[in-house]
Amino acid sequence: MPASAKPRCAVPLDLKPARGRKEGIARLGFPPPAMGALTGKRFSADHRPPSPTPPSKRPKFAPPFPISSPPPLYSSSHLPSPPSSPAPGPTSSTAATASTSSSPSSSLPHRRRRRPQPPEPPRNYHAPQHRSRAFRRGNIRSNSNPSRDSSSPPPQDRGLDQYLELVKSVDRHPPPLTPSAADAPRGPEDAAEVITIDDREDIEQDDEKDEEDELEAKVVVGKVPLYKERHQASNRQRDPRIRELGFEVRLAEKERLGLEQLAKVLPQITPNKKEVPEPFVPLTAEDEDRVRHALGGRKRRETLSVHEPSNIVITREILQCLNDKDWLNDEVINLYLELLKERELKEPNKFVKCHFFNTFFYKKLINGGYDYKAVRRWTTKRKLGYDLIDCDKIFVPIHKEVHWCLAVINIRDKKFQYLDSLGSMDTKALKLLARYLVDEVKEKSGNEIDVLSWKQEGVQNLPLQENGWDCGMFMLKYIDFYSRDMDLIFGQKDMPYFRRRTAKEILDLRAG
Repeated sequence: MPASAKPRCAVPLDLKPARGRKEGIARLGFPPPAMGALTGKRFSADHRPPSPTPPSKRPKFAPPFPISSPPPLYSSSHLPSPPSSPAPGPTSSTAATASTSSSPSSSLPHRRRRRPQPPEPPRNYHAPQHRSRAFRRGNIRSNSNPSRDSSSPPPQDRGLDQYLELVKSVDRHPPPLTPSAADAPRGPEDAAEVITIDDREDIEQDDEKDEEDELEAKVVVGKVPLYKERHQASNRQRDPRIRELGFEVRLAEKERLGLEQLAKVLPQITPNKKEVPEPFVPLTAEDEDRVRHALGGRKRRETLSVHEPSNIVITREILQCLNDKDWLNDEVINLYLELLKERELKEPNKFVKCHFFNTFFYKKLINGGYDYKAVRRWTTKRKLGYDLIDCDKIFVPIHKEVHWCLAVINIRDKKFQYLDSLGSMDTKALKLLARYLVDEVKEKSGNEIDVLSWKQEGVQNLPLQENGWDCGMFMLKYIDFYSRDMDLIFGQKDMPYFRRRTAKEILDLRAG
């Protein structure tokens, strides 16, 4: 073997069986022991080498190829240096072997063991290298073994090109970015720099959940693929239900705008709809049933209503005069006039201050031609609570055997009015009422009033009856509308309603 060549193994591999114990020891480079020095099969404590590699760590198979420059397994400090004097050996081969084994490894005891496993070559890692970095083109510093030859090219990360292609495909339809990222240029070299992964978080096992959330925040990938998004958009465009819904939305928007414009223009082109006057408010279904039952029952003597202030009792027989084609009697007319007076007292600001004489006043006044003394005590302030001259209007019902008329002393307008539903005029009745007013003022206040200048007139455009039984109903409505300070805007067609309404108000003992 040339001198420059290096042995394959530090331990000589002469595997021929030794002829004796001494020859085997001489092969290992130890001097032959004295007689009786080796009594057993083990070495002494002074020459015992360190324990070799445990069996579990030994390689099972020796490499089939030679290993250049293996690292020494044992250092010189583990074994004592051999004696300086050469040991006599039986053969020359033994001496030559001992002289050549100058290294500490040649002094190892001879044991049959397998050759050590050479160090494994560094692996090419395809996973992240536990370093915060961005995916960029070019060489990337790796965590390779430091014993690797620096002249060899660094390992290339496999799969990076595929990932760059994925990033480019996502960048064509990017998700919403922050303003700083959205303003950055998107060139082919900068497409992969948008997404960054911090691989150091893989080491922190305790914060695994936070690591996933942070990685999800850093790596943003489209949730829906592009082809699915376009497919869904195409389906939405072709779906007839969506087109119909869009048409309805546009139509509703136009209708809303049209209604808003109409609400602005409508008050200008149409007059305000007048509310139903209070005297014409229709009865409810319940009120209609009550009136029908009261006017159509068989118990004629049944008491339906009692007005205690005037001591008027209304039975079914008396109330049935409000049926169609019947004449009104004194009890119904007088009770209704009492209700009108109570209505005025309850709401004085809504109604005119009036006084309502009953149907017996005029008969007492004209008894024997003219008799003021017969009615002088009817209008005392103690009885009425007010002076008669303080009223605006005084209503006097007049009964002419088979016909009802009305006379009005209009103090506010200083005139006497006569209302007959047949259109006639009675000036005699108005003169008697003028004489009564003069006597009344003189009797109650001691003053004299001049009524010669007052007008005596019949009301023009007066609603007239068209049959032979509604005169009493017309008279009551004359009083009702004048007490409201309203024009007489009713007619013959309203009489059936007024009859039912009057019956309802008498049953309730309250005028509406």
